[in-house]
Amino acid sequence: MLDMDLRHDPYNKAEHNRNLQRLLSNRPRGSIERKHQNISWILRDLLSPWIDGYKPLGNYQRLLREVVEERLAESPELDKMIRSVVEGQELSLPAVDDFLSMQVPPPEAEAREAKVREEPTEPRPAIQRNYLEIEARNCSLGRAGEELALRFERVRLTKIGKARLANDIRHVSVLEGDHLGYDILSFEPDGGKRLIEVKTTRFGVMTPFFASRNEVSVSTARRSEYQLYRLFNFRAEPKLYTLHGSLRQSCRLDAVTYSAFPA
Repeated sequence: MLDMDLRHDPYNKAEHNRNLQRLLSNRPRGSIERKHQNISWILRDLLSPWIDGYKPLGNYQRLLREVVEERLAESPELDKMIRSVVEGQELSLPAVDDFLSMQVPPPEAEAREAKVREEPTEPRPAIQRNYLEIEARNCSLGRAGEELALRFERVRLTKIGKARLANDIRHVSVLEGDHLGYDILSFEPDGGKRLIEVKTTRFGVMTPFFASRNEVSVSTARRSEYQLYRLFNFRAEPKLYTLHGSLRQSCRLDAVTYSAFPA
């Protein structure tokens, strides 16, 4: 199903569930649904995309993680498909009829601690695909997301009668470089600055994003002006939510890379 989802091929999750119920005679529909949610949690921990309709759910058996890791390692066609998505170039912006309708509330915070049941029979090395990190480094996708956010901002200000402010919006990551800790200098209705960092993904709303140490620092130092725009479902039907202020307060930050120096 994940392969079909990435290809945007139609499939029927309910029918898939019914087929599994017949195969697993003692498993009700809800139990199978939760197992798919467990798989989503594991895939997210591996920095891999998952089926957006199965919201990640913790509290899973360790054996399930081992099986998911094995399937990823032994599925070169799926690996090729995912890489084609995360590395694909964005040559044009998606069509948007109503820019303001793109904005949705941020996802609700979730209980993060995942309980893993049952110890493995023997130690196994973890498999980390880092697909989402690869996508985050996709320059063409990042630039396309910034361009769409620029259009959103111009429409937002123009609709409230602030066309002059809309004309003054600056794409600072292009004009001045990406060292500022934000991508777009926009404005509040009263003329105050809005510093916008744009993070874009082709996947769903719960997909984690990556923030640099500089971005986190700037979001804290200029918390009253700073907003992160998270664009998701970029290729199919782009939506965005915003996080205001310091990323230290609006997000749970996990260290995924380190600066390493010889000891």
